[in-house]
Amino acid sequence: MAIIPATSTKPAGDPVVFMEGGPGGDAIGAIPFLIDSKVNRDRDLIVMTQRGGLHSRPNLACPEIDRFYGEAVGLRYDAPSTGRRLVRAAKECRDRLTAEGVDLRAYNTTENAADFADLRRTLGVERWNVYGYSYGTDLALTLLRRHPQGISSVAIDSVVPPQIVSLPWTWDSAREGIGAIFDACAAQPSCKSRYPDLPRTLTEQVRRLEANPLTLTVEPPGGGNPVKVVLDGGTLVNILVTNGRAMPAVDVPAALDELARGNPERLAKVQAAGATPVIGEMAHGLTHSVACSEWVPGHSKSDLLAAGRRAFPGWPDTVLAQAPQLPFEHDLCRVWNVPDRTAIQRVATFSKVPTLIVSGTFDAKTGAKWGPYTGRTLPRSTAVRIPGIGHFVVPQSPCAQSVLASFLARPTAPDTGCVAGLAPAPFTITPLPERT
Repeated sequence: MAIIPATSTKPAGDPVVFMEGGPGGDAIGAIPFLIDSKVNRDRDLIVMTQRGGLHSRPNLACPEIDRFYGEAVGLRYDAPSTGRRLVRAAKECRDRLTAEGVDLRAYNTTENAADFADLRRTLGVERWNVYGYSYGTDLALTLLRRHPQGISSVAIDSVVPPQIVSLPWTWDSAREGIGAIFDACAAQPSCKSRYPDLPRTLTEQVRRLEANPLTLTVEPPGGGNPVKVVLDGGTLVNILVTNGRAMPAVDVPAALDELARGNPERLAKVQAAGATPVIGEMAHGLTHSVACSEWVPGHSKSDLLAAGRRAFPGWPDTVLAQAPQLPFEHDLCRVWNVPDRTAIQRVATFSKVPTLIVSGTFDAKTGAKWGPYTGRTLPRSTAVRIPGIGHFVVPQSPCAQSVLASFLARPTAPDTGCVAGLAPAPFTITPLPERT
């Protein structure tokens, strides 16, 4: 763990403790983003690696899965053979970890929350403020429910509600986030004129690529040797769901238009970025121990497919049968073999502790509507939606940073005035190719 001192000469006494996403992300690696976001402006910032994460002992890294992902850029995203390779890599990791004496049953959100409660007592902190993003919101809400002592306020960014998160839930968020990007384009005259029917374009391209995948050799965006890339329907969808630095939302309409006109280069480069994963950075062992015990049970493969069909009617079933970001998770969970914890974990948090709920309208991983949904059982909560921002809002939005600082200073009356003047950034407009 690390304590980053406040930059203020007169810091407040109650620090902020940060909870990383994933599950399995590198909390220590998030420190530069948190400092740049001025989270430690008026308070000390406490960052702790979650159990199983990078720098913890034991570390539940899975180099076997990292290497699979590096190879997967050249494979069909949703082909059964790809799924078998992923499951084999997961089994190899599980067998190695358990041979080393790791009890995977001990890696879950209940134990994670207990670790943070222990940390507060160990540090002698009387009261603190909790800030979590993505899976860290699931964890923060669990801490608030099970260990409310000493919590002054909670800020949750890109919300994963513990009572609802599941594989079918991912399709709802994908529909909301992608749909918000398309709606924002339609609201900008230049974008609407240049890219007039993005939902239809996307459906056509998903169907076309799924029926006839493209195989290309492209140089990764960071440079290096060219790599083989396969673009099928599932790959396209996953790129849009995970939109970030490699594929900013403002580039999505242009990328889809280029693809429809026979130029897949922009999307292929995004996919090629995954060819060289950082081995050992992500604790996949924690990822799947949480997912397989808390998110997967209770919903069948047919439930997942039905949710996909509701979200995107007309898309191929082969695409809709795999949850975005967690393909073949039902099969993987059979070999990961951890007990069902949904009765303990799939529970709403009821609390009067002041809570700030921040969502980005372009977030296709954790849809913006789930912020207000979570706030229904938090009567002293303030929910804000930041237009034009995707996943992990605060580091991307000066307004969100201002709202968070205001909330920490006045948890029951934060200043959210900057939100009203926000609008999505202009989309990338490429010139129409000349007709020949």
